[in-house]
Formats: sequence, structure tokens, C-alpha cells
Amino acid sequence: MGKLMTLIGRGYRKLRLFSRTSFKNRQVAFHAQIVPDKAPVVFFNASARLEALNLNAAFQLLSSWGVQMSGRRVVYFGCRSGMSQCVLGAGIGNPQDAPPCQGCITHTRLFTGSAETFWFGFKEDPQLKEQLADSSISELKDLVYQGRPLGELVLPSLRWILRRYHLKDEPLTRYLFTAYLLSAHSIAEETNRMLAKVAPEVIVVFNGLQFPEAVVRWVARAAGIRVITHEVNLRPFSAFFTAGEATIYPMNISEDFQLSPAQNRVLDDYLARRFRGDFKMAGIKFWSGMDQLPNEFLDRAAGFEGIVPVFTNVIFDTSQAHANTIFTDMFDWLDQVYTTALEHPEILFVFRAHPDEMRPGKSSQESVMDWADRRRISCQGNLIIVGPEETLSSYELILHSKFTMVYNSSIGLEASLLGSAVLCAGKARYTQYPTVFYPDSREEYLDTLERFLAKDEIQIPGEFQTNARRFLYYQLYRTSIPFDEFLVEHPSPGYVQLKDFEWEKLLPGGSRTIDCVVRGILGGEEFILETEGL
Repeated sequence: MGKLMTLIGRGYRKLRLFSRTSFKNRQVAFHAQIVPDKAPVVFFNASARLEALNLNAAFQLLSSWGVQMSGRRVVYFGCRSGMSQCVLGAGIGNPQDAPPCQGCITHTRLFTGSAETFWFGFKEDPQLKEQLADSSISELKDLVYQGRPLGELVLPSLRWILRRYHLKDEPLTRYLFTAYLLSAHSIAEETNRMLAKVAPEVIVVFNGLQFPEAVVRWVARAAGIRVITHEVNLRPFSAFFTAGEATIYPMNISEDFQLSPAQNRVLDDYLARRFRGDFKMAGIKFWSGMDQLPNEFLDRAAGFEGIVPVFTNVIFDTSQAHANTIFTDMFDWLDQVYTTALEHPEILFVFRAHPDEMRPGKSSQESVMDWADRRRISCQGNLIIVGPEETLSSYELILHSKFTMVYNSSIGLEASLLGSAVLCAGKARYTQYPTVFYPDSREEYLDTLERFLAKDEIQIPGEFQTNARRFLYYQLYRTSIPFDEFLVEHPSPGYVQLKDFEWEKLLPGGSRTIDCVVRGILGGEEFILETEGL
């Protein structure tokens, strides 16, 4: 009976998605008063969903409706079996099977039903295919074909789908790399064809890092066309839009922006929930709860001069594409920390694996836990490894620490907010501003690490905590564009459902969210919306 009810519920939600979206498409198409002789806006998303409606697909759908209702022509760039293998298709079943195009195309037709769609298919370049067959993995990474850096554009997607950073020279890697490169070239050619026919003013793409969107972004920018990228932001149902790279969350915070007492209280309320583990990111709740440090741990720690927590990242996460500025990659950094830790037996180093590292269906194939096993961390007297499934409170660990070490994890910003000295090894969203100790070189990093380990007390610049609060508040309540008036949670984490809202909310003046996004897309304004208290 339970299975039957689940199937009935799933069928009902799918029917509601189709009926509600189709109805809204008809309303938008009927009521939109398109201004003639204005260059159109192109929307493209081939990597945020296969079927159903996830957050980024919803952000783009609602934004496109808002642009249409403002009077601007919209053209969707639609994939109709346009890749020999796609990012999401390779992540289900056997990666070498053909991608599930039929269901994806059906949903693309649904989500683009309010306007015209420029469809593209896959056209294999035999010359490129022949060249790829004789190339090593290293050569594929550096591939430039017809002036386009295809290897560089494809690499983040390959690492993401293989759930590893260091690629193995094996059949699956070669198959996917070749399929992605051939598909990327085909998309580039089709993008040029679309640009020539549509002549858009601006193109809006999902995150700009997965290879279909990265290719469209590269080709469009090479043609002098403005490109907007978007990603999920910190607050529930909120988006981040930018003319830059959404995956590094660039923000322009005025020097005279300071938090008022009321704003400080709002931020403190948020942090209180966050430090209890009461938060979600992209619809995923990482912690069911957080446990205090056990007495066994505290008794062991009492035998050392200090505790240094070492917070890691998921190696294939999109943030890693920007992080490697001092070290070659996160594992290069971990190897160095391990070496230094063995030279300081008086300090207890606690290596904390990221909670997302072993997420079902998305578990890392190059994990911190595997690294810890190879390094025999558990056999070293002053080293501890905390697994991704353990609910030990990272925040309490920080409060007991001598200082905090991170690669580019978000917890580095939170540790700074807690008053800890933070030594950061990779480029993070918060290193845009002075919030942590972020050395310029490997040599300077190692010098700083040795100095911190030797000192009884580390002097933290007062601006670090102030800037950390300003930065987090700005991301939460200025750049987090809320779509909760249009969306509600779906039983599947990360997916959403459309609310039954009136079409008038998509008109200019009908919604602060839609107005903000449309002004940013059409007018080039910053995607900033004051939302505290809403």
C-alpha cells in the first residue's frame, strides 16, 4: 500500500507540474506585450535538470516569464539530443548508455512553452573525433580546437560527474572526455548559428561552469554579448544572479556599508540556527542534528597544547575550479598539513571530512576518508579523522581550537565570525574581502602556519570579524534573491513545485523579486534586493 501511495503521489505531482506550467505558459504568451525592434533575451539551461523542476530550472523559468511580461522577446536555446553524452545523463545508470533524451526534451518543451525555442542537435566533427582518438588525457585537458579552449571548458564537468579531481586514464574517463569534447564543439557551432539568427542582447545561463553552459557563455562573450549566470544562494528558495561567474559569488560591497543594530540582530538569529545545524543548501539538509564534543575527545585533547581543526571540501565540487591558487589542489594541501602535523606532536590536528562527501548517489570517488586511510591518520597519536556521517559539532570544535584551517570551505567564514583565527589555503567566496588569513604564496602560507603553531595567542585583525559579518549579511539579505512567493518544496530534495500564483505577479511592479531580476537582465543593474524583515 505504501508503494502504491508513493506512485500515486508522484503521478499527482507530475500532473500538477504539467498542468500548472502549461497554464502559466499560455497566460504569459497571451498577456505579454512584446515591444518590436528590441533585441531578444536568450535563456539556456541543459545541466540543471533532466526532468521535473529543480531550483535553478525554476529560477530561469520564472525569470524568463518576467522578461516576457516586461515586453521583451524571449528565445529559449533548447537541447534536442544535442550531445552524444550530457552531464546529467551520465550520472544515472551506466554512464556509457545514451542519455535519456526523450523525457528531457518533453520537459524542455513544457518549460519553454511560453515563447519560441531555437533547438539544436548534435553534429559530430570527424576531424576532431580522429584527433581525440590519438590524444592522452593530459592532451585532452589542454585541447584547443578552432580557437576554443574545449579541454578547459569541459574539465569541471568531467570531474563533477566522475566525482574526482585527479582523472584516471581508463576507458570510462576516455569515453566521457571524448563525448563531452565532441558535444562541446557541436554546441559551440550551434551557438554561433543561433547568435547569427537571433542576435540577442543578453544570454542567461545556469551557473556557466558545466560544459554546455560554459561553451555557450564562452562563445557569446567572444561575440561581445553580455552573459548572466545564476546559482542557488544561501537562503531557502533564493538565487544568485551575476554578470560574472556565479560559482564564485562575486559581490560589490560598498566601503561605507555597515550593519545597523537591527541588521546585527537579524544576522545573529540566522547564525544561531546555523550553528545548531538547522539549515539547507540547494534544498539539501546536511545535518539531522549536531552533537557536543564527547568527554572522550575532551580528555584526549587535554593532553595537547592546542587543537587545530582542518576542514576539507568535496574535491569535485564546482568551487574547486577556482580554489587552487596556492596549492595544486586540496589533496596537495592536505599532504602538506599532514607533514607539518607530524612535526608538531604537541598539537592535536582534527581532520574533518565534508558532510556531502558520502551523499547517497553523489559520493566522492576520491575522498578525504580514503586519503586518511592511505596516510594511516588513525595510527598517529596527534591526528584524528572525523567522518562525513559523524554529527560532532564543528562549531564547538572551532571554539576549542588554537586556530582553524580550511581549504576554501564556507566554515572558514563562520569560524571567523566565531572569533577564531582562520588560515585559508584556497580561493573562497569570502576571500574577496579581508575576512581570514589568506597568504599570497605557498612559502608565505607555510611560514604563517609555523608562526601560528608556535604562538600562544594569535592577533586577529579587527576587520576580519567585521568584514565577515558584512559579507555574510550581504550575501544573505542583499544578493539572495528570494523566489519563495512562487515556489514550494518538493518531496525530493533539491526539487521544487510551482505555487498557484496569479499571472499579474509577473508584470512590472507585481513582484520585487521579478522586478530585480528583470532590471538586472535588461538594464545591467546589480542583482541586489534588500530582503531582511521580509
